[in-house]
Amino acid sequence: MLRVDIRDLDAGPVETTAQLLPTDPVFEGLDLEFAGPVKVQGQLQATGPDEFLWRGQMNAQVRTTCRRCLTDLTLPLDTEVGVLFSTDPDAADDPSVYLVPAPVTHVDVAPAVREEIALAAPRYALCREDCRGLCQRCGADLNAGPCRCTAPAEPV
Repeated sequence: MLRVDIRDLDAGPVETTAQLLPTDPVFEGLDLEFAGPVKVQGQLQATGPDEFLWRGQMNAQVRTTCRRCLTDLTLPLDTEVGVLFSTDPDAADDPSVYLVPAPVTHVDVAPAVREEIALAAPRYALCREDCRGLCQRCGADLNAGPCRCTAPAEPV
C-alpha cells in the first residue's frame, strides 16, 4: 500500500509496503527494465500541518547492457530515500519535496518511488571496470582477447 489516508496517521507513523511488478503503471515511460518486482518498504509520518515525511527503501534488479562491450547485465538497485510531502507552494523548488494538493486527504508515495528509482538506476553500466569494449573495426569483444583484424597500413 503506497497510498495512505492521512486519518490513519493520527495513531502514529504508517508502514508502506509494496511489491510493484515491472509492468506497473508507475514505471511507465521510464527507460528501465526490471528483472522482477520492485520491493518498497517505508514509513510515512506527519511532521506538521499538511506536511508528511516518508522514509523508505527500494530494492530491485535492473536489466541493462555494458556501455563498452554490450554484454547483457542484471544489476542490483538498492536505495534509501527520505522525502517530504507538503502543501506549501514555496517548497516547490526543493527537489526532496513533493507537493500535494490541499486539502490533503491522502498521501501517495508512488511518485516518489518512481523518481527515486529513476535517479538511482545506473546510467552507464559496465560489466567490469577494466572492460576493453568492442573492436572499432570488426566488432569483436576485446575482453575475450585480441581481435583478428590486421593493423591498418601505415601511410606512405
